[in-house]
Amino acid sequence: MGSEVTAVTHSFIAFTDRVSNRPSPLGARRGTTLPGVRIPASVHRRRPGDASLAGRLLVLQALVVLVVVLTSAVVAYLDARQSARRSAEQRTTAIVESLTHSPLVVEAVSGRHPTAVLQPYVERIRAATGTSFITVLATDRTRFTHPTPSEIGKPFLGTIAPALAGRTFTETYTGTLGPSVRTTGPVFGGDGHVVALVSAGITVDTIGHDLASALPGIVGTALATLAVGAVGSWVLSRRLRRQTHGLSPAELARMVDYHDAALHAVREGLLLVDSDGLVQLANDEARRLLGVDGDPTGRHVTGLGLPQDLTETLARQRPAKDEVHLTGSRVLVVNQAPARPSGAPAGTVVTLRDHTELQALTGELDSIRAFAESLRAQAHEAANRLHTTVSLVELGRPQEAIDFATEELASAQALTDQVVDAVGEPVLAALLLGKVAIAHERGVRLEIDPATAVGSTGIPGGDLVTIVGNLVDNAIDAALAGNAPREVQLAVWVDDGRLELRVEDTGPGLADEDLPYVFERGWTTKETTGAPRGLGRGLGLALVGQVVRRHGGTVSCRPGPGAEFRVSLPLPSPAQVAP
Repeated sequence: MGSEVTAVTHSFIAFTDRVSNRPSPLGARRGTTLPGVRIPASVHRRRPGDASLAGRLLVLQALVVLVVVLTSAVVAYLDARQSARRSAEQRTTAIVESLTHSPLVVEAVSGRHPTAVLQPYVERIRAATGTSFITVLATDRTRFTHPTPSEIGKPFLGTIAPALAGRTFTETYTGTLGPSVRTTGPVFGGDGHVVALVSAGITVDTIGHDLASALPGIVGTALATLAVGAVGSWVLSRRLRRQTHGLSPAELARMVDYHDAALHAVREGLLLVDSDGLVQLANDEARRLLGVDGDPTGRHVTGLGLPQDLTETLARQRPAKDEVHLTGSRVLVVNQAPARPSGAPAGTVVTLRDHTELQALTGELDSIRAFAESLRAQAHEAANRLHTTVSLVELGRPQEAIDFATEELASAQALTDQVVDAVGEPVLAALLLGKVAIAHERGVRLEIDPATAVGSTGIPGGDLVTIVGNLVDNAIDAALAGNAPREVQLAVWVDDGRLELRVEDTGPGLADEDLPYVFERGWTTKETTGAPRGLGRGLGLALVGQVVRRHGGTVSCRPGPGAEFRVSLPLPSPAQVAP
């Protein structure tokens, strides 16, 4: 019936392998393509400048990392500069506040020689604190101290109005030492009035030197971050290149387009199941054949509502080749093979083919074979009767020869007339005549109940052949397994718009515990060489049950001794059978 993966699936996998420029895991020839599909040369030939997805992603990641690192470095630099300025303001403010509250300063500015007392004092403080200048000045701006002695006695350059008003403040001002961040505060006398001012500052150059000392750390951190980002991007690019097989975005897009088109166009069910039993892909045909509502992707195979035997086949992920499985209304041929895209197990590839119509054709073929067997049996019997008649004539007993021939002819005609008169369905009538002849040849008497009466049913002949043929064949086999007399009785009639069918045999019958499993695939009372009971054949009754369910009917059986099967099918309305 085909290989593990059919030719269509071979072609599809080989086609996608050619697109990805890698050898096919199924060993398909590189020339294998979908029948009638011409693959554009652009699929196999990369255009100049058509970089791989991994390469493009590496460049994009490198640019992103570079921008992020540069932005972070600039932010860190601005933050460091702001921190340096804030630190300078805090240091100068602390120095000014300590000096304005110092009794030595208050006493010195009220004395006759403030410079002699304050100059060495504030210079020691300036050197200890690392400030650029500390100036004590009178309220008229006259300096009492300065790092440059020649500037002592000269006017102070800068804003003093807020300090004269009794408030300490900070500003950036360009003085004799250049631009600086300075803090100026008042010195209060004993009467609470401002008697002097103190100003301490740090030049912008000094702040710049402090900031420059932090730059190596900022730059080093930025370079380390850039290096880590570059290495990470490279590693990710290598991994992505392996996973995408070095394909460019355009090639991946074309591959996905062809993949999607093939999945929707192929008239074969395709199911991909991962190693955990989760459905990863199901094309339209697979959903239709399995009767699954919606997209089954991501669902476990045990949750798809499939028959137990098919569910076990998919869940166990065992190799399967042309296995026949029955669903609610279909006969499916299932192939299952392991998927090893990179040499490691990655689940299974399942292909499904609809065997329902073929099964109906097989049923009709079986009926034709049965007719051929019937003709062969009748020819054999006719030859025996002819030889007998000729022998009686040769023995000089012509009357006995005439009586014998007449009796046999009447018996055969009576059976034919009974079946033809009682059964108006041509396919069913022909099937019954054939089964009677076969049963007679095998030593079983197949009796058509005199109450049998049925006209044209409107039920497809293939379905009638499947139901009646399988039930009668099983009954004949069962009768052969029993004691004499070996008989099978068949009755068919129409009652209240339903076709009723009863088949009985004189065989050993069925046990009560077997009744729930009679119509399951694989169950059988026949022993199969090399297989335990219940495995091997067991398809006929399962097909009977499926056809009956498809027509909305019922089927039941009675346990032994001597089994009895009953089938009840609703007859289609004239509108349903009209062409």
